[in-house]
Amino acid sequence: MATRRSERAAALKAKSFLEVKDEGAASQRTTEASACQEETPEQRAERRHRRTLAPKRLNYSPGQDSETAGPQRKRVKKEDPNQREEKPVKKEKLPQVAPRVLSEYELERLENIRQNQNFLSSINLFQVSDEFRQSTKPKPSQRGLMRSSAAVLPVLPPRKSLRLQKKEAEVLELPPEPTSATTKEQVGAEGSRGSRCLVSHVALLSKTFSEKKPPGPLPMDAINMEEGSKLPSELLDLCSEKVAEQRKQELDLKSYCSALKAMKISEERVAKVVTDRIFSVAVHQSCSRPLVAAGDKWGRVGLWNVEADWGDDGVLLFHPHSRPVPCMAFSRANPGHLLSLSYDGSLRCMDLHKAAFDDVYNIDDGLKTFDFLSHDCSTLLVGTWYGDVSIVDRRTPGNSHESVHVLDPKALRCVNVHPVQKQYFVVAESRTVSVYDCRSLKKKSQPVSQLAGHTRSISSCFFSPHTGHRVVTTCMDDAIRIFDTSSLTTGAPLLKSIRHDMHTGRWLSKLSAVWDPKREDCFVIGSMLRPRCVRVFHESGQLQHSFTDGNHLTTVLSVCAFHPHRNVLVGGNASGRVHVFSD
Repeated sequence: MATRRSERAAALKAKSFLEVKDEGAASQRTTEASACQEETPEQRAERRHRRTLAPKRLNYSPGQDSETAGPQRKRVKKEDPNQREEKPVKKEKLPQVAPRVLSEYELERLENIRQNQNFLSSINLFQVSDEFRQSTKPKPSQRGLMRSSAAVLPVLPPRKSLRLQKKEAEVLELPPEPTSATTKEQVGAEGSRGSRCLVSHVALLSKTFSEKKPPGPLPMDAINMEEGSKLPSELLDLCSEKVAEQRKQELDLKSYCSALKAMKISEERVAKVVTDRIFSVAVHQSCSRPLVAAGDKWGRVGLWNVEADWGDDGVLLFHPHSRPVPCMAFSRANPGHLLSLSYDGSLRCMDLHKAAFDDVYNIDDGLKTFDFLSHDCSTLLVGTWYGDVSIVDRRTPGNSHESVHVLDPKALRCVNVHPVQKQYFVVAESRTVSVYDCRSLKKKSQPVSQLAGHTRSISSCFFSPHTGHRVVTTCMDDAIRIFDTSSLTTGAPLLKSIRHDMHTGRWLSKLSAVWDPKREDCFVIGSMLRPRCVRVFHESGQLQHSFTDGNHLTTVLSVCAFHPHRNVLVGGNASGRVHVFSD
């Protein structure tokens, strides 16, 4: 009951409030209506004008109040531009802003920034970062052979199935099932036929991509010159230059290190000599101008006269072989002869006077290395991948050998003849380095001495150039070893083992330590270290010098060689470029 009474009272109260409100609104309307009736037309128009809103204006001057601001747009009379006078510009005074007081947190943050900046400055981090930004990788040298433009492949029509072409598919019939008596014979025949097909397919591919040159002499036609052009006369004069046989007095070790430090490289001494990865380099004995030869992966041989301008910046390119050229050397008896050997089984002699590549020795395939077995360079000792060594006499007509001897049935990677006692030669076999006597070679010859201690495959081995009392070997167990061969006993003692990274990977040529022909106790080898360098060691294992240059030496020089008489170092990389350091 109480709830109903309260609800009824609230309803009555709201009704009375609405009635009062309606009465006030009605009285206001009547008052306005009576006032409108008493107004004149002029007063009514003025009242309407006051009701319209004036357009708002923005006030951009900070010191001017919106209430006191007057109209700012004024009519400006057009003046003659010839009679216009420059009026001084009044500078408006900007209001002074009171400095903001930093909070305790902001002060602490600024103090931390200042301490961090002082610490970074103390460790020269800003200087190192600036040097790192400036040391951007330079572009490779553009001297030498020019890059050939890529061949444009023809656009083939899109492939479509026979169903989309609305053609009927070919009907293939299965062969009859073999009987039980002939199953075994046919399976064997199919297997042999499949292997023969595989072998023939591989042979076809090898013939397509690396067809062997025909036997016999080949003309010296430079690839990068016009057809029919002759060899430069300066090249013939350079190769005919005679060098005095007397050797200069050997410098002491300190003077030798000073001479190495004086050897530098420049942009003019880097050039692309061959088109692919370099497998071997040779330096001509001429003292007037450096002449470098390089052999690449696909049988090309390049000649580069550093100071000449014939060909492409002094580069002449030839193609006497079809597969990699792992070994080459200039004849010491005839400076105009360059002998090069290839995996395709050919050993040729570049005769600059005849302008031809003579065929010296030729087999099916597998030639790996060679060296001169006589002082007049007429007899050669040639090694193959299959562990054989052949004795080749260039004076004998034809391109065959005098004798063949089996040394290691697994592999043979390097041969080198003793510089004084020419009957001895050292061989890098699978995991052993042995010294043989060519006078007692048989079908299965026994070594005179063995250089033990190698645990993996051996890349190279060389006698010291003057006396042959030392042998330096390069092994894939990351070690360079120096042996004493002054007395060729059964086991040559190990003098020093030097730790050196030999893992170049599949895209770089193997590193090999090569003696400096001007000295008896120092050798050079490429390095995998960064920044890129070429290192020269003493036989005691002490590092004598590292050739580095951040602008012109940015790749691994896997193959290196010294000039026989001058302070010149040559190195080749995997892109066909040759780098020359000289004094």
